[in-house]
Amino acid sequence: MNLYMVHVGFYDPSIGEGLYEVHMNFFTVAEDPKKAKDNILNLKEFKDKKMHIDGIKELSYVDGYKVSLEEGENSKQEKILGYDESKKL
Repeated sequence: MNLYMVHVGFYDPSIGEGLYEVHMNFFTVAEDPKKAKDNILNLKEFKDKKMHIDGIKELSYVDGYKVSLEEGENSKQEKILGYDESKKL
């Protein structure tokens, strides 16, 4: 299994009257880029916002470190630092 970043774009009518394209990234684990694409295409948010895929990148190495995936049971233990917490670092 590999880690993929899928860069998506969409037009949001609530931002700049829908004139500007908004971008975001989804991360997914898949056997290959085709399966990563399928994973993202099936997301409710992707469908609801009529998103499109701008690019897919396999993340095998980051800053000289090899990415290794290990299946785990509890994926909700990751800490998220908000704006104020991040600013204090």
